[in-house]
Amino acid sequence: MSMDMYAATVPVFDRMLANMQTWIRTARDHAIAKGFDESVYLTLRLAPDMLPLPRQVQIASDAAKSGAARLAGIEVPSWPDTEASLEELLQRIQKTRDFLKTVSAEQINGSETRAVSVPRRDKEPLQFQGQDFARFFNLPNFYFHATTLYALLRHAGVPLGKMDFLGQPK
Repeated sequence: MSMDMYAATVPVFDRMLANMQTWIRTARDHAIAKGFDESVYLTLRLAPDMLPLPRQVQIASDAAKSGAARLAGIEVPSWPDTEASLEELLQRIQKTRDFLKTVSAEQINGSETRAVSVPRRDKEPLQFQGQDFARFFNLPNFYFHATTLYALLRHAGVPLGKMDFLGQPK
């Protein structure tokens, strides 16, 4: 049985990216309410060897846009990772959501067996068939970084709960 590759990816990315925007806005509002500089969030890490909060957003964004592009068989957009404020991270997420709107179901559906190559620094690229790429690499990677963003903000006292992570039913 084949899966609806579009339904399993693009709307999933878009919903979580929208949730991520809500978390960041909540963090901004929390900083204002508590009277501290929101830039302190930009230095947050869960462990010394983990990437800081901006990189979590950038990598989640990259996973969404590159996943959709690779499954659609189109060029992956390349954006610099220069965001240095919560507002710039919100803009990055919106730019990703806007890109996802340009990728159609017709481009992605049928990609279950499409060859997908994921480049890596100084190593051989990872090779997948589309369905395995989506299920076992791309979506888990996306959720890893989205969840890390959530955990960083929650750990810093931002008033977020499980339903903020899941998002409201549509």
